[in-house]
Amino acid sequence: MGFETVKLKDLTINLDNKRKPLNELERKSLKKKGLYPYCGANGVLDYIDEFIFDQEILCIAEDGGSWGFREKCAYIMNEPCWVNNHAHVLVAKENVNVKYLCYYLNYADLSKHITGTTRGKLTKSALEKIEVKIPDYSTQNKIVNALDKSQELIDKRKAQIEALDQLTQSVFLEILFRNPEKNTRIKFAEVIKETKNGISRRGNDENGNIVLRLRDIKENLIDYTDVNRIKLNETEKENFRVNLNDLLLIRVNGNPDYVGRSAVFTGYSEEVFFNDHIIRIKTIESVENIFLAYYLNSYIGKKELRKNLKTSAGQYTISREGLNKVNIILPTLEDQKYFVHWFKVIQEKKQLLQQSLVELNNTFNSLMQRAFKGELFND
Repeated sequence: MGFETVKLKDLTINLDNKRKPLNELERKSLKKKGLYPYCGANGVLDYIDEFIFDQEILCIAEDGGSWGFREKCAYIMNEPCWVNNHAHVLVAKENVNVKYLCYYLNYADLSKHITGTTRGKLTKSALEKIEVKIPDYSTQNKIVNALDKSQELIDKRKAQIEALDQLTQSVFLEILFRNPEKNTRIKFAEVIKETKNGISRRGNDENGNIVLRLRDIKENLIDYTDVNRIKLNETEKENFRVNLNDLLLIRVNGNPDYVGRSAVFTGYSEEVFFNDHIIRIKTIESVENIFLAYYLNSYIGKKELRKNLKTSAGQYTISREGLNKVNIILPTLEDQKYFVHWFKVIQEKKQLLQQSLVELNNTFNSLMQRAFKGELFND
């Protein structure tokens, strides 16, 4: 099986001249029914009532995209749609599989073709000069079929993880609303025993102590995959240690949606500390912090938190005073424990699926590497 190196312009027909951008008012006037996708650099942005293209097209980000190694910059549309001027539009020539091109462009490092510093741009002339390693049509189809099957497994695993997230939400809403007369409506201040902001000192020492940052606090989860380490002295350790069942909450960010994001520390293989983007909260014994974190991360909790944010110099913050004012709907302790039980059961299943997803992604990346090196079908 031989691979040729061919310029993208020799494999495709460019339809950029048919693109047409719409401003917000124009889109609004064309979206009474929302029948057709309106597409931009990275996919579907909206739905409107008219279309420009009615064939299988390959869209490649012109600006506002990501063009590095294994970064998605291309997608296929195979239905009536409208594409604005932030995505190039190509159709494949005869004996060229458009899916092969899409997979290849999303795998290859195209950064050398990008101009501009603040906002990258892939010009039409640069697009045409992109070199594609491509085999005969039959082998293209084999590669696409193999990658499609691998991607299908990834999509199924993601759907299973999403289903578990929806199940958790269903349990939460059931607990919150099945016996509303038994719920207690309180201010956050009524259950807080103590709060403390984290350490302000920065550092990076591979032999130091784990110091959690904003990026490590996900919704209902602490992520230890890429932790920062700082050598702390004994006083710092005493002041900023995270203890079992502590509630950790993001207190500052440029995006108000991230402020208040929370997770509970349930233990780790070594001591853990936290920096000053995070508030450590200790609560009274009649509250299950896993339930409380889920409440704060829910649309109900986010709405309450947002009422109490302050902003300065583009940063949104919540203080202890602001936290005190947050309204909390608190079910009975028995109902909170019921939620925590099912939360843990579901999380265990979710972690297994996430581990499987990592393995499936690794397999997919390996298949792409072998495919584009000519090692996948070399008979």
